[in-house]
Amino acid sequence: MNYQLIKDLINLLETFDSEKNQVYSSNIEGFKNWIADQINDYQSVVDEPDWEGKEKGRSPESVISTLLVHLNRYAKNYSKSAIAESDFRTQDEFSYLINLKAFGPMTKMELIKKNIQDKSSGMLIINRLIKQGWVEQSDSEKDKRSKVLVITEKGNRDLEKQMKKIREATHIVSGNLNYVEKMQLIKILSKLDHFHHPIFSKNIDSQNLIETVYQEYSFGKN
Repeated sequence: MNYQLIKDLINLLETFDSEKNQVYSSNIEGFKNWIADQINDYQSVVDEPDWEGKEKGRSPESVISTLLVHLNRYAKNYSKSAIAESDFRTQDEFSYLINLKAFGPMTKMELIKKNIQDKSSGMLIINRLIKQGWVEQSDSEKDKRSKVLVITEKGNRDLEKQMKKIREATHIVSGNLNYVEKMQLIKILSKLDHFHHPIFSKNIDSQNLIETVYQEYSFGKN
């Protein structure tokens, strides 16, 4: 029996356990996905891109954060154009309706969490949807303290009127990426989303958020 191989495997499992950061599941599938990503990361190092400020020490984390902010603003700009001649005021309004249409009735908090927003902002959007007659609310059968929201016929009609432009806006956002690049981007963004969503769901106070995440996920200790 190759005991050195077993020792190497144990060491690899220990590394996996310390680095998985809730991104990978704690089973063989998660371990295999982690291994595959390590290989891909290694192979990609030789193709490290240039970026503005790199020669002055600007970190890849800074570039990623900035680009995500820029892309979000570009997307909002196209979304604004998509609803320019409608009764919708923001992309959040039709995003809420799309979620209700796609996933069916849900409570106010379920809908707010689905759209990754805080309660106060989400309630303002929901109240606007109700006022416009796009959404109706009723008492939840499971919890009488909660209200269940459902998209109305008017909501469906007004949403459908804008869907062509909304779809066009989403196509523009993906820009000049080819199919393979789109699939790679979905994988990378999904990985980031799986990392951040559980943190967001904890509703950690803003004052303690960064410190808490650094401690819990061992940032800066590699």
